[in-house]
Amino acid sequence: MNKRRFFLKNVLATSLALPALAHAGLSGSGPTAGSGPTAESAAAERSLRFYNTHTGETLRSVFWAEGQFLPDALLDINKLLRDHRSNTIAAIDPQLLLLLDKVSSQFGNNSIVHVISGYRSPQTNQKLAERSDGVAKHSLHLEGRAIDMRIPGRDLANVRRAALAMQGGGVGYYPNSQFVHMDTGRVRSW
Repeated sequence: MNKRRFFLKNVLATSLALPALAHAGLSGSGPTAGSGPTAESAAAERSLRFYNTHTGETLRSVFWAEGQFLPDALLDINKLLRDHRSNTIAAIDPQLLLLLDKVSSQFGNNSIVHVISGYRSPQTNQKLAERSDGVAKHSLHLEGRAIDMRIPGRDLANVRRAALAMQGGGVGYYPNSQFVHMDTGRVRSW
């Protein structure tokens, strides 16, 4: 890759990641106290494995290494967690990725997170809210701060318990639809 393309790709990655990093209280050089990996684990890699149930796409991504989030990995995750209905990509809150990493690691290092819904565009969210009482009009999916997920082969109630134990935000339990909602909003459950 030539230097200009490399520079432009990194500028784009950084510009997409910075709003989410700022929201999460994180800087590009590493987490602040209490908002991500601890100083002891700063050098450790953090990775996630995803399967998007709507697009069939898969991704294994190391998104944190050597004390910082990896911009290229964040871009790849943003793409996989895009609004599949409108093909709209938005920045996903890195704090949500840390939360997912903590929850999925409770079920083994190779757990695959099945994504039902990540980012939602305003148009998609409005259409879903019109069809269901279970969709919030001001959903955190609109901000890239929520995910609806499951871990195949793992009891959904156990995934819910693991998410609740993290105290990282909201946790919704939808056993009839076979997913757990997780977000980085205030701590609450339903």
